[in-house]
Parts: sequence; C-alpha cells; structure tokens
Amino acid sequence: MKKRTFLKLSSALITGSFFSPLVTMSQEEKIKNWAGNLEFSSTNLQQAKTVDEVQQFVAQHNKFKTLGTKHCFNNIADSKNGFLSLTEFANKIDIDRTAMKVTVDGGLRYGKVAEYINNEGFALHNLASLPHISVAGSCATATHGSGAKNGNLSSAVAAMEIVKADGKIINLSREKNGEEFLAAVVNLGALGVVTKVTLDVQPTYQVRQDVYENLSFEHLKEHFDAIMSAGYSVSLFTDWQNKNCSEVWIKNKVEKGFNFQARQEFFGATAATKNVHPIIALGAENCTEQMGVPGSWHERLPHFKMGFTPSSGKELQAEYFVPREHSYEAIMAVEKLHEKITPHLFITEIRTINGDNLWMSPCYKQPSTAIHFTWKQEWDAVKKLLPMIEEQLAPFNAKPHWGKLFTMKPSILKSRYSKLKEFQQLMREYDPQRKFSNEFLERNIYES
Repeated sequence: MKKRTFLKLSSALITGSFFSPLVTMSQEEKIKNWAGNLEFSSTNLQQAKTVDEVQQFVAQHNKFKTLGTKHCFNNIADSKNGFLSLTEFANKIDIDRTAMKVTVDGGLRYGKVAEYINNEGFALHNLASLPHISVAGSCATATHGSGAKNGNLSSAVAAMEIVKADGKIINLSREKNGEEFLAAVVNLGALGVVTKVTLDVQPTYQVRQDVYENLSFEHLKEHFDAIMSAGYSVSLFTDWQNKNCSEVWIKNKVEKGFNFQARQEFFGATAATKNVHPIIALGAENCTEQMGVPGSWHERLPHFKMGFTPSSGKELQAEYFVPREHSYEAIMAVEKLHEKITPHLFITEIRTINGDNLWMSPCYKQPSTAIHFTWKQEWDAVKKLLPMIEEQLAPFNAKPHWGKLFTMKPSILKSRYSKLKEFQQLMREYDPQRKFSNEFLERNIYES
C-alpha cells in the first residue's frame, strides 16, 4: 500500500474569512516585484486558502492574474484588474513513496519543498540558483538549474491540477494526457490557476561544491562540452573582462564508497582557497557551502541559502538560450560588446540545460546553453544594451527567459517556437474570453 506523507505549513485552511485581502493597500502602497524594478498595475490583491475558494474566485472574476513570489523581472504576471495569491493556500506536501512522486500546492517555494522531502529521504533532480521561487511559477516560465544532462525544473512535472477560466478543475498527467500535458506544463500563466503540481523524486543524495578561479575563454573553444560536463551541475561566471571566467562552480554528487579527489587545476583555472560569491567583491556568507564539503542536495544545488537574502541589492536580470552546439560562438558574439556591457553588469552566469518535450520551453527538443545577465538597476542603459545583445545572438535563434527582461520583437519571438500555433489553440480552449491574459501575453503570445 502506498504511504502518503502530508505537511501543513499554516493553519490558514481553518481560520479566517472566505476571502480576505492579503494586504489592504492604498494607491500610494504599490505592489512591487522582488527586485523592485516593476510596479504592478493594480493594488487589488486577494488570496485563496482552498481549491474551492480558487474555483469561486475564478468563476466570479472576468480578468485577473495569479501572483506568486514576484521573482519575474518583466510584466508576465502583471494585471490592471487585480491578483489572486496562493501564499496562504500553500500548505501541503504529499509524497507517494511507491510511485516516487511528490504532489505540492503550487504556491509553495522550492526551498520549503526540498527541505521537507529531503527529511523524508527524497530529492528532486535539480534546483535553480535561488530556492525562494514558487513551484508553479517556476515551472510556468521554464526556470532552470544547470547540468548538461539535467532538464529544467519543468521537466520533473508529472501531473498538474489547474482551475480553468470557467472555474472547473482539470487534471493533466504525463501518462494520460500526452501532448496536452506537454503543452500545459510551461503555461506562462495563460491556461488557468495551477493549484497542485506533481514532481518526480528520487532517493536523497549528497553534493559537494568546488570552485575554480580564472578560466580563460580560450579553453571554451576546444573544451566547452568537457568543462560543462565536469560535474552534475556546472556554472561559469564572467564579467566579460579579459576574455575570462572569473569563477567556475562545479557541483558533483557524492557517491558512497567513492573517494572523490578535487583537482587543484581545471583547464588552467586554479582551485579557490575559500568560499566565494559569484560577484567577487561580495562576501560569501549567503552562498551555499563550497570547498568540497559534502552536504544535502538542497543545500548545494542552489547558489544561495534559503534563509538569506541572495541578491547583491536591487538588480535586473535577462537571459538568453542558444542551441548547445553554438555555445562558444554565442559567447564570443556577446564578448564583442564587453566594453558596453561591463560598466552596467554585476555578473553573467553561463549554464547548460538538457532538451525537453515541453511546447513553450526554450529548450524544446534542443539541449541549450543559457547566458544570464545580472545587471545593476540602471534600466536606461540596460534597455539600450538588450537589443544589441539580441542582435549578436540572432544568428543562433536565441530565445529569452520568459520571466526576465528582453526587447525582442514579438514576431521574432513567435517564430522561434514551433508549437506556438497549437499553444494558441489550447489557450482559446481553456480561456476563450482571455480571462488570464494581460499585456505581456497579448503582445508576445496571442495572435495579432
């Protein structure tokens, strides 16, 4: 018989009114995203505590967006009409030990899920750099970690519970729903309110993290695949100065009975002698443990600890995916702009992600390399730089991260998703009145 394990993180299910404002806000008290670069267009924010409440809210409202942990940097989650929050709804984790699955409320953060299932002896295949992001929101935007053989976070989704525009629940699974399921996982918030997500799990494992400093771009030309496959998860960090990666973070699984010996030299880079931050000038106290010290997967795969503020301060983020085979050429195309980029940049991270079959994933049927930019909050300069970067990456048919900043023309963006027409049809079926649409979706996804 299956043994199921439940976690309740709050008593909100049995207390409080049917609907209550998350915050009573005046026009002066705007809702902002995590980085503070975006003010949302409405201060009307309400929260649901049960699936029934979500259904009734959806049925009673003509236009709104679900608002998660607000880690997106663009207006993909914005609404002029109001928001529904599931933060008080996020309270339950259900482990199916026989099927090796975990079902979680969509609003839960990865850090909470990871800590709990690890204590029960289970693990996820990967985590993003930040554990602070919600499961439903991360999967909806194809957020990812790193690893040449690791798919993005959405690739672990096995089933979903969605409240559609008519207030009715639909359950989709990888086993039963085929292409419709593959269309719905990276849903961009366009299909409904995701109330539950089922993820594949595996037995818990330990990871060690080793960091190397000063890897020349010259080594990427001949050895990119070897470098990015040197660990379970590998990240390169560069500020685009001196054709050099200032840091290489290599995360390896710790296998029982195997005496792992870290290299002192890695393609010309030297082993770090202390914990470091991706931004060299900052202290590493908020970063996950390095120096080869083994630890649980959920305390090593992210770059930053769950209990600390990970950012260097207010920042902007942009990211572009290119086919793996063009990695070096794409990196060097961006490098041509180094004099313009560096003054406005905190750091760039380069990661690899395996391909998947999810319709609206940037990695659809394409192993990819992601070039990520963490910018200083200097939007006037950044908005001029992004078109230049996009032009440099155009020969590689680069795709932007759905939740980050980009200036790509909608016609170009749409041309790079082979399943877009089918996804548009599914949006019409799930949401014929465009209840879940907004300016972002109208511009970038819906037909003109």
